[in-house]
Amino acid sequence: MRAFVLLDFERQPTLADIPTPEAGPGEVLVRMRAASVNGIDLSIASGRLRGMLEYDFPVVLGKDFAGTVEAVGTGATGFAAGDRVFGVVSDPSPLSSRSFAEYLAVPAEPNLTRIPEGVDFAAAGVLGLAGSAALQAVDAVAPAAGEAVLVSGATGGVGAYAVQLTAARGASVIATAKPGDEADFVRDLGASHGVDYTGDVAGQVREIRPGGVEAVLHFAGDGAALGELLVPGGRLASTLIMSPDQLPVPNARVSSVFANPDTATLDRLAAEVAAGRLKTPIEQTYALDRIGEAFAAFAAGTRGKLAVSVS
Repeated sequence: MRAFVLLDFERQPTLADIPTPEAGPGEVLVRMRAASVNGIDLSIASGRLRGMLEYDFPVVLGKDFAGTVEAVGTGATGFAAGDRVFGVVSDPSPLSSRSFAEYLAVPAEPNLTRIPEGVDFAAAGVLGLAGSAALQAVDAVAPAAGEAVLVSGATGGVGAYAVQLTAARGASVIATAKPGDEADFVRDLGASHGVDYTGDVAGQVREIRPGGVEAVLHFAGDGAALGELLVPGGRLASTLIMSPDQLPVPNARVSSVFANPDTATLDRLAAEVAAGRLKTPIEQTYALDRIGEAFAAFAAGTRGKLAVSVS
C-alpha cells in the first residue's frame, strides 16, 4: 500500500510502498478515505519526540482518520465490514502504523466510532483530535449564556471548533484574528468580536469588556498575560502548559486540557456536525503525495483545518 512515512531521523518524510497491515486481535482494518494534519504529526516527523517515544521505522505519520471497515480482527466487537468509521490513532510506543496510508489497523476501542448519516468522510477526517481538544476545553470552562470568553488561537483547527462550541452556549466570543480575512473567518464561526493578536490584545479586550472576561480558552499566546484579563474567579482552559500559580487573578481556576478523543466525545462532535450546528472548516485538501506541502502550510499558519484525501 502507499503511505506517507518517516524512514529515519536523517530524512524527510516521503511517500513509500509498504506492506498492508492486517487486523490483529481486537482491531479493525480501515480502508482510509480521509485524514487531517495536526501539530503532533509535525512533532513526530521532525524527531522532536525522540527520547520520549520509541520510533519503529518506517513510521507512518497521521493521527486523524476516516474510512470504511475492511476487516474485523478476532475479539473486536461493535463493527462490521462496510461500516463508515472515524477516530484518532493513539500514541503507543513504539510509533509505527498511523493514518496517512491506504489502510490502517486500529483498535476497535476506545478511539473509534461510526460516522453518522449526513457527515461525509472529509468532515469526519478533520474532526477527531482538534474537535476533542476544543470540546473538552469548552467543557472545562463551562461558559454560560451572556458571559464573555476570549479564544486565543481562534483561527487554528482547535480554535475554530472552540469558537463555534462556545457561541452555541450563548456566550459572547472574543476571538484573536488579524483584521481582514481572519476576522471574517472567526465572525462567520460565531465570534462577536475579533482582536488583532499582532497588536495589544489586552488593550483591545479591555475596550470590549472593561471589567474582564469570565473565561479564556488558551490555544496560543502568553497564557499568563491572557489570564490577567479574567474577572476574579474566572476560568482558563489551556492545551499548553499552564498552572494556577501563573495567574495573578484571585480564585482563578486553570484546567489543563489533553485531548481525549474517546467514543463518547467523538459521538458528541459527529452529532453536532450531522445536525448542522458545527462546521468543519477545511482550508485546503492534499493528496497523500502532497502531505509535505501540507506540513509546510500548517507550520506557516492556516485558518481551520488542512485535510488529507486518501482515495
